[in-house]
Amino acid sequence: MQNVVQNPATRTSAPGPGQAPALFGAGEEAPQPRPRATTVDYEAIQRSPEFTTLRGRFRRFAFPMTLLFIAWYLGYVLLAAYAHGFMSTKVYGEINVAIVLGILQFVSTALITIAYLRFAKRRLDPQVEVVRQQAGVQ
Repeated sequence: MQNVVQNPATRTSAPGPGQAPALFGAGEEAPQPRPRATTVDYEAIQRSPEFTTLRGRFRRFAFPMTLLFIAWYLGYVLLAAYAHGFMSTKVYGEINVAIVLGILQFVSTALITIAYLRFAKRRLDPQVEVVRQQAGVQ
């Protein structure tokens, strides 16, 4: 039996079963988090009228849009499950109502995403900046 000595700089070791791979090389220390100069009072921020306004704006968009999409999706599922005749109605060539409504599910998802991004940019982001400034967070 031979002893093989490997140079530690060139050695690569794969983690064994049940072992996590090494995140840092031999002799390297994990980066230490930088201490914060000030502490943030998150409970005070949450109680502030500016944060309440921000949360209200978000909820007035998110909850109705979520309910609308869930209703639209469940409507599609129910039609697919119970309205076979309607869903198999030909629209153009071999394309039927089910395919059109299925594609519209993807389109509506993209439109909701675009609407949210626009809403956030116009109505949420400015209010987030107000909350950050008030809290002293950059």
